[in-house]
Amino acid sequence: MGSTFGRLFRVTTWGESHGPALGVVVDGCPAGLELNEEIIQRDLDRRRVGQSEVTSPRQERDRVTILSGVFEGKTTGAPISLITYNADADSSKYEPLRDVFRPGHADYTYWVKYGHRDHRGGGRSSARETWGRVAAGAIARQLLRTVAGVEVYGFVRELGGITIETFDRDEIDRNPVRCPDPVAAQKMVAAILEAKEQKTSVGGIVEVRARNVPPGLGEPTMDKLDALIGYAMLSIPAVKGVEIGDGFAAARLRGHEHNDPFILDNGRVRTLTNHAGGMLGGISTGEEIIVRLAVKPTSSIARPQRTVDIHGNERTIVVEGRHDPSICPRVVPVAEAMLLLVLADCYLMNRAARV
Repeated sequence: MGSTFGRLFRVTTWGESHGPALGVVVDGCPAGLELNEEIIQRDLDRRRVGQSEVTSPRQERDRVTILSGVFEGKTTGAPISLITYNADADSSKYEPLRDVFRPGHADYTYWVKYGHRDHRGGGRSSARETWGRVAAGAIARQLLRTVAGVEVYGFVRELGGITIETFDRDEIDRNPVRCPDPVAAQKMVAAILEAKEQKTSVGGIVEVRARNVPPGLGEPTMDKLDALIGYAMLSIPAVKGVEIGDGFAAARLRGHEHNDPFILDNGRVRTLTNHAGGMLGGISTGEEIIVRLAVKPTSSIARPQRTVDIHGNERTIVVEGRHDPSICPRVVPVAEAMLLLVLADCYLMNRAARV
């Protein structure tokens, strides 16, 4: 089962939604980096369930404990092991689903591949697994901020067909949907609550950006920076599409419209525009990296749905339990984490690119 990501900055997550604990091992982090549990917890608190009426009511503090790899507030170069304990798992709602495949979930594909699966909240396929990604991403954030001044942030660009019309970065963490447009944010909250009332869910578009990225990151041909970012983002549960820069809109432009002219800005090569989203030839240009993710509606809905069971019988089920009516707001810190992990790995790789 593919649970490891990265080449030099390597991350392995472990644990299940309704198991005793979740965790992650980060190997390859350089020694001497200032790190403590509170630095990691800041990012984990942004991902945590039960924060508002638009998220799952499951209550998990998601407190991180550092088990190894840090001594006297600094990394030692050894593997960093992090753990949190599940405290509010209620598996009773999943007992009626033990033998049936929930539409939109990985129940059937896990069963047909492995012949055995954890039916409690999806087990390994649950979005609870992303706790480890965000914890590891917080370490990558600290590394990139320290050595290169890289800054990564994300937000909800669109939800339930409602798209932002203004942008105020300070607004992102002021509302429960992490939207930079306060007017659109109110509409998004209303759309989520309406979907919840109707026992359905809504999807949307999450955007994540990286500023102050050094030019030259990424390995040409097979390990292009944009290819690695696409791989990382598509590994996030519920993400069904990724675009970089203008993305699919580029298909409707002409060459003279899409090309980014080069200029000199205080002796530094820059571009007048950024249709490419901060990458050319799979290598970072130094401009802002811009990535957008298409996030599907949450699969767990309390409406009757057709399905089949492991015995080959057709069934009708209702998925009860505590679920997010939209996963978009909580995808934001996960998307940030995955971009941070890619950039941290590429930064370390780049240090060996030439003499």
